[in-house]
Amino acid sequence: MTGTEPRALADAIRFLSIDAIERVGEGHPGTPLGAADTVTALFTRHLKFLAREPLWFDRDRFVESNGHGSMLLYALLHLSGYEGIALDDIKRFRELGSPCEGHPEYAPAHGIETTTGPLGQGIANAAGMALAEAYLNRWLGPDIIDHRTYALVGDGCLQEGVGQEVISLAGHLGLGKLTFLWDDNRMTDDGAIDLALSDDMAARFRLSHWHVQEVDGHDIEAVSAALLLAKADPRPSMIRCTTVIGRGLPGVEGTRAAHSARIPASLSEAARKALNWPHPAFEIPDEIRAAWRAAGARNAPVFDSWTRRVAALPPERRRLLDRLREGRLPEGWDAPLRAFREEAARSGKAQSGIALSGELVDRLAEAIPELLSGAPDLEGATQHKRSLKAFTAEDQGGRYVHYGIREHAMGAMMNGMAAHGGVVPVGVTYLVFSDYLRPVLRLAAMMGLPVPFVFSHDSIGIGRNGPTHQPVEYLASLRAIPNMLVLRPADAVEAAECWEIALGNRTGPSSLIFARQAMPALRRDGSGENCSARGAYVLEEASGPRRVTLLATGSEVALAVEARRRLEDEGVPTAVVSMPSWELFESQDAAYRREILGPGTVRVGIEAAVRLGWDRYLGEEGGFIGMSGFGASGAEADLARHFGFTPERVVEEVRARL
Repeated sequence: MTGTEPRALADAIRFLSIDAIERVGEGHPGTPLGAADTVTALFTRHLKFLAREPLWFDRDRFVESNGHGSMLLYALLHLSGYEGIALDDIKRFRELGSPCEGHPEYAPAHGIETTTGPLGQGIANAAGMALAEAYLNRWLGPDIIDHRTYALVGDGCLQEGVGQEVISLAGHLGLGKLTFLWDDNRMTDDGAIDLALSDDMAARFRLSHWHVQEVDGHDIEAVSAALLLAKADPRPSMIRCTTVIGRGLPGVEGTRAAHSARIPASLSEAARKALNWPHPAFEIPDEIRAAWRAAGARNAPVFDSWTRRVAALPPERRRLLDRLREGRLPEGWDAPLRAFREEAARSGKAQSGIALSGELVDRLAEAIPELLSGAPDLEGATQHKRSLKAFTAEDQGGRYVHYGIREHAMGAMMNGMAAHGGVVPVGVTYLVFSDYLRPVLRLAAMMGLPVPFVFSHDSIGIGRNGPTHQPVEYLASLRAIPNMLVLRPADAVEAAECWEIALGNRTGPSSLIFARQAMPALRRDGSGENCSARGAYVLEEASGPRRVTLLATGSEVALAVEARRRLEDEGVPTAVVSMPSWELFESQDAAYRREILGPGTVRVGIEAAVRLGWDRYLGEEGGFIGMSGFGASGAEADLARHFGFTPERVVEEVRARL
């Protein structure tokens, strides 16, 4: 075997992985050793990328969904010539500070398109990337945007429920530039796959309108031929690549031990003999390295041609492309929000919280042409479609995605769209379903993706749907996620302010929480500063030296305002503090926080949720009007009285502490 034969290129992946895993004493060799031939075919012959230009906007996207086999990706990127993954980094695999972490962590400049690890998230991210590409291709034209998305997929990704959601939806939407390479090694961590699965996996894809091929995953020529056929078919493609897990590890390959086996020096030496690899640890022969570097540079003419086309664009179109790839919103994007604030302040109308958000998104969609909205079968209940056309297989220029009853897929695809870049994904569902998105929300926060997640039906105020749909514990759950901005507006003016904050937040995701029920107009100052941007502010100050501070969020702020009126009538100077975002409030300086909270005053918090987290603002002596258990089914007014969300109850709580 010569150094430039395809098998030798694949073996370079295998032995970089073996050496890194042996050195650190842990890892998951099964995937990098088993799938090395499959990805060699992809990277050296088909993937449109240029290692020296990792952020090329029209590059193909590659997602290693089975992220536990991360050394496969690190080896590929290093061998191909990505500067961000040096040999010394691979030698420090899984060590603190190395970009070669235990699972691939989002680093586009290093060639890592998304964070993977929680199984099923990666392939759903890939579907979102393919959807973003389809929309941009239709909008900007194939001369500027025309690339594919590939995902290496393991059995775990397909067994997780989100996998089937993605298979079904991608086929329905005709995402024809999406290709899954299924590393079918018939083995899981517990043992042979038939322990828990007897599905005909290929049939699942065919039934969902995918193009399906089945090849020997160790036959690089066969994989390459299948990739050519996938490009020629208008449907999304799945290539079943039959492989041996941990290939090359004598006595271990093909067994459950290969999944996450340790590799002692004796096994590493045995693998070198078995695969005829006589080179010392971490040494790649010059001719193999040169072949890989040539693969990483082979698209230079394609990149240069694309660059010339971009340079020749009319100035307005060029500015648009630059803005999209840099992730900047258009000039004046916030003008509709400011106009809405002024209108809402003048009108003084009570409006449903979620309807307010829908109207705001409708206006924003006119100002932000890359905004793509969507919901999981909740168009009517959430009202976030309005003027937007649907994105369909026939019209991929539509801007509203009907995800069907697939919350898991929706959230992960939104992350994929944001990671792809060029679009602003918005998704809306009931707050009680935010747990379906829990891995999505966590990963968005870890990656710092600027995704606005919209949640409606946020409290017991939804009434007769009962406790299953009354999310009393979810605000605390969302606030517990690091780098998640939680925004719960109290009226129309705050709703516009919170949308401005969410879209202006480019360092992480936001959760916008809206009530279903009508919220009275509280703010009559629609122009001027964005008060919500400080997280909390005095909505109504005490008439004299403050004795009581009522703190509330969302729909409960109106209750605090009415309770204040009664206390003031009794001669008790009382202030109302609206707290739309705890995270933003915590970022203010200590003096501002003290001023807002009113040291030495009686403090009572009001929120139709559990108390968890409130004590930091209320102190040991503070009162709380909230939920201590789950809700109940009944009329909204009856529930409010039953659980104590009345002005009388708030006043009683205050009196008990004066």
